[in-house]
Amino acid sequence: MGLYLAELFRLGGGENFVPPSSLAEAMDVSVPAVSRMGRRLTQMGLVDRAHYRGIRLTTTGRREGLRTIRYHRLAEAFLVNVMGYGWHEAHDLADALAEIADEAFVQRMDEKAGYPRRCPHGEPIPTPDGEMPVVDDVPLGEIAEGEDVLVSRVRTRDADRLQYLAKVGLVPEARVRVEARAPFGGAMRVRIGREECVLGSELAAALYVTRLDD
Repeated sequence: MGLYLAELFRLGGGENFVPPSSLAEAMDVSVPAVSRMGRRLTQMGLVDRAHYRGIRLTTTGRREGLRTIRYHRLAEAFLVNVMGYGWHEAHDLADALAEIADEAFVQRMDEKAGYPRRCPHGEPIPTPDGEMPVVDDVPLGEIAEGEDVLVSRVRTRDADRLQYLAKVGLVPEARVRVEARAPFGGAMRVRIGREECVLGSELAAALYVTRLDD
């Protein structure tokens, strides 16, 4: 249940209605499964539903969604920083931990992981009182040739892509220069330290960066 609320928040459901098809795609479930869960969450006062518009979190649902996101991202940090898992391995395990953990357990993970402010993928960790820190970054695709930036977030859950990005050094806090880019949203060539690699538009879209003069 908490995972549905968390995904709704990530999709903008804290403010706007989210189509069931979008939630189903994000959760990798069927639209009928989302409809069934939507009815259940409505009965619990966690979401509002509107025909032809979708599902939106209530105030209570938003709070519960943020709690699940906090638990999940702290679990990822614990698994990577303390347990030695790769960042490509942590997502599913963190989902399981977030569903069963209580606040005392999460506080212990937070302490052991060094009180991280972001998960291993760079996503901000909500505060204990339910506030989501604002991240001021932009997609890598918006960066001009010759500009240096820092990787802020890596927004993909695909294990193969995460392994590749780690291999070439495209991880949070890495300094990157855009060396060249093809027109019309084509591939771009970037430099990380002394190494260069070419990123297709789909992979580049997963990278969010901050400008060094921000």
